[in-house]
Amino acid sequence: MAEDFLARCRAIVGAPRVLVDAADMAPYLTDWRGRFTGRARAVLLPGDTAEVARLVQACAEARVPIVPQGGRTGLVLGSVPDASGGAVVLSLRRMNRILEVDTVNRTITVQAGCILQQIQEAAFEAGLLFPLSLAAEGSCTIGGNLSTNAGGTAVLRYGNTRELCLGLEVVTPQGRIWDGLRGLRKDNTGYALRELFVGAEGTLGIITAAVLKLHPQPKAAVTALVAVESPERALGLLSLMQDVCGASLTAFELMSAFCLRLVAEHFPHLPRPFAQAHAQYALLEVSSSESEAHGLALLESAIEAALEGGLAIDAVVATSHAQSGGLWQLREHIPLAQAAAGKNIKHDVSLPISRIADFIVVTDAQLAEHFPGCQIVCFGHLGDGNLHYNVAPPPGGSHDAFLANQDAINRIVHDNVAAFEGSISAEHGIGALKREELKRYKDDVELDMMRAIKSALDPLGIMNPGKIL
Repeated sequence: MAEDFLARCRAIVGAPRVLVDAADMAPYLTDWRGRFTGRARAVLLPGDTAEVARLVQACAEARVPIVPQGGRTGLVLGSVPDASGGAVVLSLRRMNRILEVDTVNRTITVQAGCILQQIQEAAFEAGLLFPLSLAAEGSCTIGGNLSTNAGGTAVLRYGNTRELCLGLEVVTPQGRIWDGLRGLRKDNTGYALRELFVGAEGTLGIITAAVLKLHPQPKAAVTALVAVESPERALGLLSLMQDVCGASLTAFELMSAFCLRLVAEHFPHLPRPFAQAHAQYALLEVSSSESEAHGLALLESAIEAALEGGLAIDAVVATSHAQSGGLWQLREHIPLAQAAAGKNIKHDVSLPISRIADFIVVTDAQLAEHFPGCQIVCFGHLGDGNLHYNVAPPPGGSHDAFLANQDAINRIVHDNVAAFEGSISAEHGIGALKREELKRYKDDVELDMMRAIKSALDPLGIMNPGKIL
């Protein structure tokens, strides 16, 4: 039966597109951080939606589980198979065409395997902007971005991937094709089916194409790094910036002193904007639809008010694209510096913005009490309430030994997230890594509704099994 199934797959996509050799499959089986390697009976490489549909039909008839996969840049084991070896990986990387750019409707229609950077560049060439921006944008695919409802640095201004999507094409678990590629901003004709698949991590169907919103390109973007005394002062600065700059404020990132110390240690060539260290830093970006002078005036006016009002201690405003890029590199190199320093326990959480400072104070104190000397790497998208709150071992401590504390540390962090009415996953998803945590913190009514949707759409349970639920 296994050979019959693989023969059918070969008949659909061609033998070279059905990988069964261990060496050929290896790149598709290990997670982004290299901490887990699963097994699969084959890796399937369809070239269009019709082939995806026929492969899914074959899998449904043979009861073979499917793990949809894009760029494999996720951090929660959502796009790799488990260790059983019973599933196939269905990679969409060959489906990487820009299908249409509509400059009047301000939309771009793309296949799911398009690299995010490819979409950004196509929009730019058309004189428009696709604002989704992630550290992995040179590797991640839009199908994966949609399936995880990815966030990034511009959510404050433009929203998550969900807000940037108007229409989808999806292959259902039965191998049927739902053509929802409509570039409509208003469509009140029943249930919002699109919303089910965005953020579902491939558990309800396979996204094969999407219609995405485009925005006007800003005439200029200006950047500043502001030193503040505490997360509480950073929140005050955020409110001030929003009052002064309005929708022109496109990014507001928080970074602790320890974060920048890590970056300086492992990437000494990057700039050091301040002569002395400060407790916290806010990285700000203001975009202007008028001119660079207009954006700079807004930013400087807000910073001046912050300095006068005691919300800020010091500030550096970039005066060139190179300087702006240098400031952003400080933020973007934090995850790289963490990786260079060794293993740590990561948390991707969101909180009501007004409660972030209290969460940090309470959680820092509890971790210091229970794990003396542990180092907190706290940074993230303060403007949309998303913190990357990571915990590293004490200086000189064993990283592998410290990872044995992961469950206890997760409990402190996630219990406090729940106490402050937040979410244990802001932008990385649930995958397999946070599945048990979801059961602990999701309301039973929510979980029952999610299970009902899963059962209704995927009664055989073949779509990315073991992920989320």
